[in-house]
Amino acid sequence: MKQSASNSMLTRIVKMTFREGEADTFLAIFHKSAEHIRAFPGCEFLALHRDVDKQEVFFTYSRWKDAEALEAYRHSDLFQKTWASTKILFAARPEAWSLGLVATLS
Repeated sequence: MKQSASNSMLTRIVKMTFREGEADTFLAIFHKSAEHIRAFPGCEFLALHRDVDKQEVFFTYSRWKDAEALEAYRHSDLFQKTWASTKILFAARPEAWSLGLVATLS
């Protein structure tokens, strides 16, 4: 097991639950925005996951250089535009976690 030194890398997980019938709309928004988000300064990884049992539930998983990079993205025009289009599709309030790495196994 590798223990992580206290570094500033940040993992962000966001759970989003969409209204019935809105998953395809969200996927179109995500696919249009994903390359721009990934290219945003400080974004080092971006993935989208879908719950295998609840097709309306998605998770974004992203890694950021540090908290400042994530905050810069969250205050950007790109985020504001993408979030405005996405949040109107929600069936439930999104949940988000910012995580620091403690240890890894390989």
